[in-house]
Amino acid sequence: MARPRKFDEERALDTAMRVFWERGYEATSTQDLCDATGLGRSSIYNTFQSKHDLFERALARYLDTMTLAQTAVLDDVERPAADRVRALLTQVVESEAECRIGSGRALGCLGVNTVVELGARDPGAAAALERDTARRLAAYRVVMEAGRRDGSITASRAPDALARFLNATVAGLRVSSQGGAARADLEAIAETAMDAMVP
Repeated sequence: MARPRKFDEERALDTAMRVFWERGYEATSTQDLCDATGLGRSSIYNTFQSKHDLFERALARYLDTMTLAQTAVLDDVERPAADRVRALLTQVVESEAECRIGSGRALGCLGVNTVVELGARDPGAAAALERDTARRLAAYRVVMEAGRRDGSITASRAPDALARFLNATVAGLRVSSQGGAARADLEAIAETAMDAMVP
């Protein structure tokens, strides 16, 4: 009979996610994960098989959490579409202000960080990122189409192009924050994006 696990696997996964988010995949050692989670190597390997498996699960958890938060804002059909897009950009700026580590450096986005670090050479991470991007683009496209119908998004570009523009804006906000941009700078980027969609 297998012995029951004596730790909270979900909490360990959340903690590992934070470590990968702060340091990146390559710079995180198994010992770093042991120290952060309080687990021994055998517990980590018995539960998650490998550092890479743990990373893939942590990345999937992060992407699901972030995308669900974004789509929840966009799904508020009681508001005009442009207001929902503005609320999304405000949410991104807020989250960047909140996600700072001891030095005051922004964590950025684990998804964007992973694209830069591993995207071209890690098929598992690339597949997870592609699935997440497709999901977000679909949600962005729906809100752009709604904006066309309710008249709140008046840009002449097609909804697909506007969805990709919004996706690039969100990623750009996160990278800018990680590079040291002040909150006022991020707010200005968000407002400029809105100007492009509601000229």
